[in-house]
Amino acid sequence: MITVAIIGSGNVASHLTNAFLKASDIRLVQVYARNIETIKHLEGKTSISNHLENLCAVDVTIIAVSDDAIQEVSANIKQGLVVHTSGSVAMSALQNSGRKGVFYALQSFTKKQEIDFSTIPFCLEAESVKDLQLLESITNSIGKSVYHINSKQRKKLHLAAVFVNNFTNYMYSIGHSICEENEVPFKILLPLIKETAKKVTLISPKEAQTGPAKRNDQETIAAHLENLNSQQQKIYTLLTKSIQEN
Repeated sequence: MITVAIIGSGNVASHLTNAFLKASDIRLVQVYARNIETIKHLEGKTSISNHLENLCAVDVTIIAVSDDAIQEVSANIKQGLVVHTSGSVAMSALQNSGRKGVFYALQSFTKKQEIDFSTIPFCLEAESVKDLQLLESITNSIGKSVYHINSKQRKKLHLAAVFVNNFTNYMYSIGHSICEENEVPFKILLPLIKETAKKVTLISPKEAQTGPAKRNDQETIAAHLENLNSQQQKIYTLLTKSIQEN
């Protein structure tokens, strides 16, 4: 059985903790958090601590903290394979003296939103084949989809994820505001959102592109701009131009 410790109590750490507690071939030995109150609910399920010097010796220590804390935290770990869960931080950022790796689950995590890890791609990196196989075994205990992605590739992948997730969600936010301002329920747009997401699983995003910018419908574009505030106009104009130039 593979022994694991998790450092962190945020969104990613919480979901991994719950998943490993249910996994039959993983023993979650310990969870660390600076604020012990955030992991008090785990008492009786695993060891908890808010002192890095009291970390248990395990096969793999998973650091699931903010990007700017990875170096400092990793420098305190003396044993086993140490991995972080960041999409944008290189493996070399780990400051432990021993073995290093990356265990990156490519998904947007929210604590109260249930996650099915079997649907999530895991991007793995390690310094040796043996450690890569160890990370694959951990992944297979909770998920199914494994990719070997190096630090350079992962940085670009994370950038792509910002566009398809974070920026797209902000577009939803603008649409939501327009609906609210005009007393139209946002849920009317949900079937359209789902259909667009479904399309890109079947054809390329470029092939799926529709709308007035794609058609170069200047009359509709002008009418839209008249009904937007100045910030929205800038976004609309930039996106329209980008679609027309691609």
